[in-house]
Amino acid sequence: MNEPPPQTIIEKTFTFEDDEDTLIVSIPEVLDPQYGMHVWPCAVVLSQYVWITREKTQHKTILELGAGVSLPGIVAAKCGANVILSDSAELPLCLKNCRRSCDVNNLPSTPVIGLTWGQVSPELISLPPVDIILGSDVFYEPEDFEDVLLTICFFVRRNPCSQFWTTYQERSADWSIDALLHKWNLKCIDVPLETFHANKNHLAGSTLPGDHTVQMMIITAKEML
Repeated sequence: MNEPPPQTIIEKTFTFEDDEDTLIVSIPEVLDPQYGMHVWPCAVVLSQYVWITREKTQHKTILELGAGVSLPGIVAAKCGANVILSDSAELPLCLKNCRRSCDVNNLPSTPVIGLTWGQVSPELISLPPVDIILGSDVFYEPEDFEDVLLTICFFVRRNPCSQFWTTYQERSADWSIDALLHKWNLKCIDVPLETFHANKNHLAGSTLPGDHTVQMMIITAKEML
């Protein structure tokens, strides 16, 4: 039986800094177009927000959805949050890469679990109440939008104060989740990139986000914003 070809893995370094401190994070990328496990612009922008607001996240329980390479979650863990990383239970290679990111950044005890959006699985039910959910570029395929928000709604009902921090790349003028937010009793506010110093082509020592148009928003229960 033929063996699968070995994966080509490289490590990318991202440097987050301000006048007070510096954080350097290494992220292993799998250079195989079949897997797509590399850092996207949305992940860097969301990580920048986590870094700038790190005093708010210390000792909080944070879950990253669709983590893949896990850059935002790794930054949160390095800043003192109690982080759980997740990706689809149907994508074992992505879960393996989440664990690889933890090992590279000396976070071997960070939990990595399989969560498939829209499914109320035993793994989902067993999670503790979550304060903040992170998701970069999870609003990519329109057919996934409601599954993502159903999962967010599950956490909000457990902890009405929880927030979903998410970044997305503008790809279509028809992109909208307004009707779904109303359906699931959620609402959002936009977070201007300039408020957390992410409105530039070079970010965290990399060329990401470059010329990509990335936006950020925070989604909560309607009564919380």
